[in-house]
Amino acid sequence: MWNNLRKRSFRGGIHVEDHKEQTESQPIEILNPGEKVVIPLHQHFGTPAEPLVKKGDEVKVGQKIGEGKARFSAHVHSSVSGIVKAVDYYNHPSGQFVLSVIIENDGEYAPFEESKEIRDPFSLSPQQIIEKVREAGIVGMGGAAFPTAIKLNPPPDKPIDTIIINGCECEPFLNADNRLMIEYPGDILKGAQLIKIATGAKKIIIGIEDNKPDAIKIMEAHSKSFPFTEVIPLKTKYPQGAEKNLIFALLRRKVPAGGLPFDVGVVVQNVATAKAIWEAVSRGKPLYERVVTVTGPGIVNPKNILVRIGTLIQELIDFCDGLKEDTKMIIIGGPMMGVAQWSLDVPVIKATSGIIALTSIPPDEERPCIRCGRCSEHCPMGLVPTQLMRLTKFGKLIEADKWGILNCVECGCCEFVCPANIPLVHWIRTGKSKVTLLKKQK
Repeated sequence: MWNNLRKRSFRGGIHVEDHKEQTESQPIEILNPGEKVVIPLHQHFGTPAEPLVKKGDEVKVGQKIGEGKARFSAHVHSSVSGIVKAVDYYNHPSGQFVLSVIIENDGEYAPFEESKEIRDPFSLSPQQIIEKVREAGIVGMGGAAFPTAIKLNPPPDKPIDTIIINGCECEPFLNADNRLMIEYPGDILKGAQLIKIATGAKKIIIGIEDNKPDAIKIMEAHSKSFPFTEVIPLKTKYPQGAEKNLIFALLRRKVPAGGLPFDVGVVVQNVATAKAIWEAVSRGKPLYERVVTVTGPGIVNPKNILVRIGTLIQELIDFCDGLKEDTKMIIIGGPMMGVAQWSLDVPVIKATSGIIALTSIPPDEERPCIRCGRCSEHCPMGLVPTQLMRLTKFGKLIEADKWGILNCVECGCCEFVCPANIPLVHWIRTGKSKVTLLKKQK
């Protein structure tokens, strides 16, 4: 049995309370949006999509309303039917104002096109699969939101031998992926097979942290119907789900500094992304909805919710019977890498995995570094966060690059263990942006 095996993992990282008990047994519930949806044209890594509609246009479910014309971009689709009320800048989970399509929901959910089921999706060519994924606007749904069609089309000189389906969901509180594996294992595994065909890989590994025993058992049982597919339990440790850490834990392959999983023959996809790929290729369904965990000590009735993109987070919180009086902070995403919100008038986007309400705020009083070395000890990338912070502060960008600042995955382990409460992630993120800009200028 899987629980007798030695669990695989990686160097560094941290052990945090997972706080998943509130929603790990809660089945996915469906929430339809209210009177309007707000669909940002920038929900992905890369260039924003360009609007294809204007005020007064009638739209339907699944209709393309934003076109991703650049290579690193993604199409955007309507999640409801109704009338476009505006194409204007609106609140975004990132904290910025982003050009968005605001649609008055008519409640009919009329489809733009009838579902076109393909009798045998596995008979499609790699290019046909990639094109359907691109047209569906699918991006990585684990948080990075990288356009999936690009991942499925590696350079000719980077042959892929292994597909890793990421079922770790290592952020505390979140259970969206966990519930998908329990409730939709077949769709996930069939999506994984399509990824395998598209990339020419030989095998599939599903990595799941061992704090999800039900998901492991269910995925193991269903994977027996698919050749060259294996479920491997992993030690529960943050950030087990980060791509480079996951690849090392499962395959003992080390992605080179500045490199990508392509460089070691691997493509990594999140379980929700695999399910979206199956729906897009087998039924022609664009990515216009996703599962979101709404939880935390400040939520009255925590739930896992299937929600349409563009639904305002206030509506998800209301669906969970609201906030408790002592709620002090709302985070979109996980508590380690998520973004605190200043408003509830913010839409769900493709990368929204969770909404967490906290009743206490971490201390923010910064003190001088005591050189304890805990940040370096726990960094999964083997970096020295305090050195990167200092180099950024004093504008020594070339030195910061040499010290590997671009290898930081911004997981937050260093800041979590820092006894001086130094905002290390803020400084490193700032440094990464400046180093990247400097390289572009050169």
